[in-house]
Parts: sequence; structure tokens; C-alpha cells
Amino acid sequence: MDPVNRVREHFAESIATKQVAAEQIAESIAIAGKLMSDALLDDGKILSCGNGGSAADSQHFSSELLNRFEMERPGLPAMALTTDSSTLTSISNDYAYEEIFSKQVRALGKAQDVLLGISTSGNSENVIRAIAAAHERGMKVVALTGRDGGRMAGVFREGDVEIRVPANRTARIQEVHLVIIHCLCDLIDTTLLGES
Repeated sequence: MDPVNRVREHFAESIATKQVAAEQIAESIAIAGKLMSDALLDDGKILSCGNGGSAADSQHFSSELLNRFEMERPGLPAMALTTDSSTLTSISNDYAYEEIFSKQVRALGKAQDVLLGISTSGNSENVIRAIAAAHERGMKVVALTGRDGGRMAGVFREGDVEIRVPANRTARIQEVHLVIIHCLCDLIDTTLLGES
């Protein structure tokens, strides 16, 4: 196939996926934005986690809150659980890789906080265990998933929000996850600061 046409096909598929997602998950994104805003207004913070590209997304999200998104404002309390290499490697070495996020959630999380768990497949064991740890701490969970929601789909409790991208291809799911992250940042900013 001609490389230019191949690139155009990627764009077309990405646009189509986002159009379908906008119809199916906009309400869930709005609910999650309110949940996160309420947590921040209640002196809570947002902890985030994921693996690979989802780890990068969790760091992207926390950086937008800690620094700023589009509005000038004070930093907001958020932390990506994916960034401390000493903590990650010590937990992996002494316990198990599956515990790298849950041990941090148990140590850092409190009832006013929200966990943002990101997994394109919904099957990341360490994110699933982080959700269980968040529930132990009385926290609410926002989860970004794709496909059929994977095993994560069965672990949510009342008050949690799953935002499941209606796609099967990892790249397309990740692209929509980025849009969702930007929507959440915008919803948080406009809730806390107004729309001007």
C-alpha cells in the first residue's frame, strides 16, 4: 500500500473512533469530571496509574493538574504512581510487579481521593489490584478502558466510573484516552474556576 494512503487510513480510523466514542461515552466523562472536581474541592487528590502508554497517560494527566492545563491557576494535587523508579523496583523485587500500584495506594490514598486507573485491555493485574486497594481506603475510581472492559469491568463499585472506549485496536483506544484526559482536565478547570 502507498505510505501516504496508509497514513490517511490511520487518520480516518482515528476520527471515526472518536466520533463513535463521543456519542457513547460523553456522559461518563462528564460524571467522572464531576467526581474528580468534587474530590479536589473536598481536599482530596487524584492518584493515577497504568502500564506502558497508559503509564505515560497517567503522567500526562497528573502533570496537567500539578502544573496547569489551559487556564492559569494554582497547581492541583495529583500524583502518577508510575514515576518513582526506586519504589517501583523495590516493590517488584520484594513482593511482585502486580503490587506496584496497590501498595502505593494503600500508603498514600485516603477516602477523599480518586484513583484514575488506565488499561486499554482492562486486564492489567496491577491496575486491578490498585482498584481493590482504593476501595479498601474508601476511595472512588475512574477507569479508562477499551474493548470489552476486560477483568476490570467486574471490579467496580457504586460511585465508580468506567469510561470504556468502543474500539478494539490499542492505538485507537489510546488516542481516545488522550482526548478523555484533556476533557477531564477541562471539566476540572471549569468547575473549579468557571468558564472564562
